[in-house]
Formats: sequence, structure tokens, C-alpha cells
Amino acid sequence: MSFEGTNNYIASNALKQAVNAAVVLEKPLLIKGEPGTGKTMLAQELANSLNTELIQWHIKSTTKAQQGLYEYDAVSRLRDSQLGDQKVHDISNYIVKGKLWQAFEGTQRPVLLIDEIDKADIEFPNDLLLELDKMEFHVYETGERVSAKVRPIVIITSNNEKELPDAFLRRCFFHYIDFPSPEQMKQIIDVHYPNIKNDLVQQALESFFKLREIPGLKKKPSTSELLDWLKLLMAEDIDISTLRDQSHAGGLMPLFGALLKNEQDVSLIEKLAFMSKR
Repeated sequence: MSFEGTNNYIASNALKQAVNAAVVLEKPLLIKGEPGTGKTMLAQELANSLNTELIQWHIKSTTKAQQGLYEYDAVSRLRDSQLGDQKVHDISNYIVKGKLWQAFEGTQRPVLLIDEIDKADIEFPNDLLLELDKMEFHVYETGERVSAKVRPIVIITSNNEKELPDAFLRRCFFHYIDFPSPEQMKQIIDVHYPNIKNDLVQQALESFFKLREIPGLKKKPSTSELLDWLKLLMAEDIDISTLRDQSHAGGLMPLFGALLKNEQDVSLIEKLAFMSKR
């Protein structure tokens, strides 16, 4: 296979090479980058391009590695035993398959997304080392050994909230998604809004990238937030002159709530606008 991006996903040459290299090496692809740069969408579009199943495992702070393999539902078995249900005699009835088990069962090579792995406990990546390396695990309750029928393509995303263990990193192919340039961003916008007015895009991009360059901004707006903002500008039929003239709103662009997500950044923009007038 060779991933070349899709009609809905503009991938840089470096990202295409990273995806294809991870597939050839049969290693998980660890993707990092700013929130909103398309890390999760990469797995979705890769699965679409291969016409295969996407299995998504969204990680939370409480997620344990064992949940990705399987869980033993002892509570249901106890309840069924009290009710005299005959299925209690087969413990496999109470084994709940996790996302890795589902991926291992696929006869056509699936794409397994382990999303935001850095949200979990620091030991979470280490607890998956063997399973991701050997593509098999042991079910202690039944004595069964589960092995992947075909090796899934594993995409792992991280927002860099915490460092990942070296032993885990050694088993991955790494790629950092750089923030799109104005030219790349224009391509992304064209994919999502093919009929948008070109002058609106140019002015919006100018305002957007100026905003990202402001020192001290707590949260820089992302690609997905730019797309939301453009959708609102089109829905409200904001003209170019209004977009250029920010003096009426304390230096803030129209519908700024799509781009600025905390009061500190709003206050910073207003202060900078006030100081520039003086």
C-alpha cells in the first residue's frame, strides 16, 4: 500500500512518508502536533483510503491498558449464578473484548487508532509494549492465546501532555505534524469550502496567522478552529471591510469566540489594540 492523502485530507510529503514507513516497518506510527492539526483525522482518512475498518480507542485519564485487551465481567457472572443461569459454567461468556482484541480478529488489515495516549497514566504505554510488539496476548481466565490474524496498522496520537517512556518510543515510528503554512491552509480550506470567496479566505488567513504570532497568547487557534470561524463568517455574510476593521470591537475580529477560547487571550488582544491606538 501507499498512502497519498485523500480528497478530504491534505497530507504533507513528510507525513505521507511517515505513514508509509511505519507500514513497511510494521511499527506503530506515533503522531504528535498541536491540537486541531488533523492527527485523529489521519487515521480515519487512512482507513477510508484503504477501504478497511477503523477501530478507535479514545484514551482517558482513567483508561487502563488491560481494557484494550479484554475485561472479565465478574459482577455479571455472580448475578447470573444467583439467578441460576446455566451460562455461568462457561467463563468465556463474561470476557468482554477490548479494541486490540477486535483489531487482532480482523481478516482484512484494519487501522487501529489509539487516540491521545498521553492522557493515560505514565505506565500505560509500557503496559502495551509486548502486545503491540508481538501482536498477541494471553487471556488468563480461559487460557486462550489471542494472536493477530493480520497485523493492524496502528496510529497513536499524543498532544505532548506528558513524556512517553523510551522503551515505548523505540518501538514506534515518529512524526510531528508541523502547523500548516498559509499555502497549505488555503488547500485545506478549499477542500472543506470549495465555493468560498477567495478575498474572504485571504483576509481571514491574514488575520488568523497574525493572531497566532502574538506573543503571550495562552492558546493559539488551530486549523479546526479556523474552519469553524470561516463557516460562521459565511453564515453571517461578514464582508471583507468588516473583517479588516477591528477597531469597533476592541481589536477583536468578528465572531472571535471561534478562535479565542479563554478570557486571558481576549483581554490580551484588547490591551494590545488599546496600546496601539495610544
